[in-house]
Amino acid sequence: MEATLHALGGLLVKAIPTFLLVLCLYLYLKHVFFRPLARVLEARRQATEGMRQQAEELLARAAAKTAEYERALQAARTELYREMEATRQRWREHHARAVAEAREQARAVVAEARGQIQAELELARAELQAHCQRLAVLIADSILQGRVA
Repeated sequence: MEATLHALGGLLVKAIPTFLLVLCLYLYLKHVFFRPLARVLEARRQATEGMRQQAEELLARAAAKTAEYERALQAARTELYREMEATRQRWREHHARAVAEAREQARAVVAEARGQIQAELELARAELQAHCQRLAVLIADSILQGRVA
């Protein structure tokens, strides 16, 4: 067993230069390669994160502008609908006034026509009465002349 330990010790002594070489290589690569690579990767991460934050801010601003435009559009629509309803109401009132005026004119025309018809009726009755009396006189004369003759 001592021989094994002695052989193992010899192997370890022979491995020391390889270990030192690997340690030097590690320190060299860490200083020359990995540190600059880590700095570049960190700068890249910060740039990417900055762009991501900037994009999020732009999206938030765009969403706020969109909401503002939608509110303005809704307000404009509401105002337009209110104006359209007011215009419709004015048109209805105008139409109702025109219909009322037309009815009044029609009533006036009908009343005037009734008055004319009534006057013509009275005139016709008077003429008919006069004709009836003349006819009655003629009939009475003709009957009386027929008896006398």
